[in-house]
Amino acid sequence: MKQLDVCQSWAMGDVFLEDYHDHEWCKINHDDQFQFEMLCLEGASVGLSWSIILHKREAYKKAFHDFNIEKCAKMSDEELEALLTNKDLIRNRNKIFGVRKNALAVLRIQEEYGSFDKYLWSFIDGEQIVGHWHHLEEIPTQSEISQALSKDLKKRGIVYVGPIITYSFMQSIGMVNDHLVDCHCF
Repeated sequence: MKQLDVCQSWAMGDVFLEDYHDHEWCKINHDDQFQFEMLCLEGASVGLSWSIILHKREAYKKAFHDFNIEKCAKMSDEELEALLTNKDLIRNRNKIFGVRKNALAVLRIQEEYGSFDKYLWSFIDGEQIVGHWHHLEEIPTQSEISQALSKDLKKRGIVYVGPIITYSFMQSIGMVNDHLVDCHCF
């Protein structure tokens, strides 16, 4: 069995979490569709563990057209209602309908900024924030930037984006690198 480093210890031997830690978490990604996917998955995780969401990720991708922003924005009430019976998803009405609401807001952001990516990275002047942490306890759960981004996302109609979930979202798309300095992914 592979030895986990301290940074990866939150994965606790979960293959999905280990893969996420090693290949996605805190890795810079400028793809609008991936960013939208992470926005929606982070929103689905509110009040739950990230492990639960990662284990349901493929079901979410299937249900929400691989997180194609335009297709999610066009989902009908009937299509969203049907997802409330899908046992492979978190069957929370607000979270399910929130995907369409967020897609519509992201389309408006894309129209204004040219891309969702340009909008997001404008909050950090296009440069990844690197934590240089030595211990897991040092990693923050939110920041002034996540608070500002959260406030602006909410103003634009995006849901499930409090400052803590927004910070986690920033990590998920690589706006923030919070791998410990001795982590093999740093």
